[in-house]
Amino acid sequence: MTLHEVHTSSLIVHVKPQYLTAISQQILAIPNTEIPATSEEGKIIVVLETENQGYVTDAIDKINNLDHVLITFLVYHHIEHYDSHAEGKL
Repeated sequence: MTLHEVHTSSLIVHVKPQYLTAISQQILAIPNTEIPATSEEGKIIVVLETENQGYVTDAIDKINNLDHVLITFLVYHHIEHYDSHAEGKL
């Protein structure tokens, strides 16, 4: 039996409002990221779906180190375990 993990995380990224579009594009260039919403005040909601926790922390560091990002907050993190061999079986 091979167990795998899926890590689903959400972040709020606060950026300088005039850089909202540019930073959003840079975030979307990071694999496994989605942006379901932004605000004119410079807040970006980011969703990550990854295979391990290390990727989550790496993505947070990458985003937080982008120019004009003020701060990045982890809001939610869920780990789902599944058996890849059991998929499709009833």
